[in-house]
Amino acid sequence: MPIYEFHCDKCGVDSEILVRSSKWEGTPCPKCGSKKLSKKLSVFTSSVASEAAAPSCTGKPSSCGMCGTGKAHSH
Repeated sequence: MPIYEFHCDKCGVDSEILVRSSKWEGTPCPKCGSKKLSKKLSVFTSSVASEAAAPSCTGKPSSCGMCGTGKAHSH
């Protein structure tokens, strides 16, 4: 079930609402109950692992982050 962002045309409040159907029309505003909602364009972010977060060799096989990665390293 997707969460959509809406703007209420009556009270001006922006809300995130869990909608159980693709037919969101008629969903009431959680603040005032009005059904005059406009669906907003949602913005999302993503992250990519950086080199700083890459596994490193600790020198001990029991806690080495490089063992099993297939990358060359030594203990």
